[in-house]
Amino acid sequence: MKINQFPDRIIEVEKENYLYFGGTAYLGMPANPEFQQLIVKNILRWGSAYGSSRNSNIQLTAYEKGEQFLTEYINADATVTVSSGMLAAKLVIEELTSHTDIFFSFPNNHTALKVPNSLPFFIENELNPRLLDDTNERITILTDAVASFQIKEVDLAAIDLIASNKEITLVIDESHSLGVLGNNGCGIFSTIHHKNIKRKIMVASLGKAMGVTGGVIASDQSFIDQIRNNPSFVSSAGMSPALIEALAEAGRIYKSQHIKLKNNLKYIDSILVKNEAFAFNPAYPVIYPEVEGINELFNTNKIIVTNFKYPTGGKDLNRIIFTANHTEDDLNKIISILNQYQF
Repeated sequence: MKINQFPDRIIEVEKENYLYFGGTAYLGMPANPEFQQLIVKNILRWGSAYGSSRNSNIQLTAYEKGEQFLTEYINADATVTVSSGMLAAKLVIEELTSHTDIFFSFPNNHTALKVPNSLPFFIENELNPRLLDDTNERITILTDAVASFQIKEVDLAAIDLIASNKEITLVIDESHSLGVLGNNGCGIFSTIHHKNIKRKIMVASLGKAMGVTGGVIASDQSFIDQIRNNPSFVSSAGMSPALIEALAEAGRIYKSQHIKLKNNLKYIDSILVKNEAFAFNPAYPVIYPEVEGINELFNTNKIIVTNFKYPTGGKDLNRIIFTANHTEDDLNKIISILNQYQF
């Protein structure tokens, strides 16, 4: 179906209004009037785009402001932004390739973290024996903070079992947890403390909860300096300076929207009848309903959720998304359907 306006909590399809529980705007930022005004103000200052290398002789202060905000927000040593989350991941992998002997991947990682010849971290639910042998090597572990079709953050406890002769770099994609999980939505990066990890790196899209087109890389200052000197980074333009300065100025809005989201999740938890067919985590705003004919039922009740063929997993992705902008009436309507329908 095609629409001609941003799909917030209500969208119009063929002149009829539907409740929308899809997308990835978890904090409802794209439709937030105050945030929109910040973007408009900064477009009038910075224009709509700036198509020059971040390493050119002209340095825009918008990037410095935005990256300082993200560094503090994520609780990282340093950050750098790029034009998309996909580019953030690809830049990191490109930079690490010459410093990595073997990549290991957690199950169902996003396409952004796909590496040719990567080995599975687990084999039949057991740690890959290659991680336990006596070979001295540099390994990079790739994982999503919240994997596809999952509603809880990844369990990294198995990292502690890896042989001590392995030099470990961890890359974690927080595209679906930044702005959602952690204190004020800071994500889980700052909570990862495994003594045998030499370096941890976070990548994320800013186009989901954060509400702006762009991507971020967070790590120690030394690695961020490496990224800034990477040929692909030097040769590419940055994200819109208007958007990153608007992001830097929106700290109070992010905080208030995160509170609204948490309150919505708490309310859902209080009224949703527990059912294995649509597992719910009160800390995470997503339900994957494993139910035949669920989309037809929703359409009949003027509700639309996300549905598409996902690149990994080999099945259709049905995803109910709750945002900070949904009202109690919205939530009552969809939860009443889930509670009453006999799956």
